[in-house]
Amino acid sequence: MFCKNKQAIKRGRRGGLTRYFCNFCKKSFTNKRKTQFLKNKIFEQYLYGKQTLNQLADKHKKSIGWIKKQINNYEVKPRKRNPRKVTCVCDATFVGKKKNRNQKGVLVFRDILKKENLIWKHIEKEKVEDYLQLKLFLEKKGYVIQGVVIDGKQGVPKVFEPIPVQICQFHQVKTITSKLTKKPKLEAGKELRKISLTLTEITEEKFTKDLDDWYKKWDDFLDEKALNLETGRKHFKHKKLRSAYGSLKRNLPYLFTFQKYPELKIPNTTNSLDGGVFSHLKTLLKNHRGLSIELREKLIDDYLNTKK
Repeated sequence: MFCKNKQAIKRGRRGGLTRYFCNFCKKSFTNKRKTQFLKNKIFEQYLYGKQTLNQLADKHKKSIGWIKKQINNYEVKPRKRNPRKVTCVCDATFVGKKKNRNQKGVLVFRDILKKENLIWKHIEKEKVEDYLQLKLFLEKKGYVIQGVVIDGKQGVPKVFEPIPVQICQFHQVKTITSKLTKKPKLEAGKELRKISLTLTEITEEKFTKDLDDWYKKWDDFLDEKALNLETGRKHFKHKKLRSAYGSLKRNLPYLFTFQKYPELKIPNTTNSLDGGVFSHLKTLLKNHRGLSIELREKLIDDYLNTKK
């Protein structure tokens, strides 16, 4: 900081910054605010401006090592809190190659109405305990969660009880597709997939009726078993079809919550994170392949802290 006696004069430069000398206290110093400003600027240019280390070194007339140091020493600003009633979308995304065990993820709680990322956590696997931890953190800070949208991971709805929970309808359809494919061969599979595709178009009452009618029609077919000649044990012949139906039946109480609580303005998908925040974040990370885990997490922290 500048000398309080205002008797400082410029005396040389160090690290690209002007040095000052105080005639009163006989001390030399650098303006720390300018130092921090330059560090922030370099970090922003590198990670958001898509500039390489070489480009930044030429631009600021510094060595690549000095540029790296500024980026590594950058500190993410502390999160400002504004406790209030919120409707949240909660979801996780992963980056990196799973085969190389280099895949890391981040779980985010986002205020849908204010478009603010409230809290997040770096994770290796998506666990129910992580959702509980972030929920308790927000409540401790004074937030009141009125409703949530999740991707449908088993066990997560119970974390938020008795808060209204909406399971993302897009994720539910995606789950059914992963089990039955887009073009099921079995007639029962074709009919069940057709029913799942109507999720966003009809009411809970109509969807429940269609699902129950389907089950009554194919009940005996679902219970068919085959004998495993090697083990001598019987197993269900249509496991994936049973799994798809089980997923719909298990999640049914959470698929139409947005219709029951219109005053909370709960969306029926997690698109606020998937289609916006996560897609932009992954694009940003692709521009900087090869980042260390620490720097990659710092980038994610800064992005979630500052971007809407």
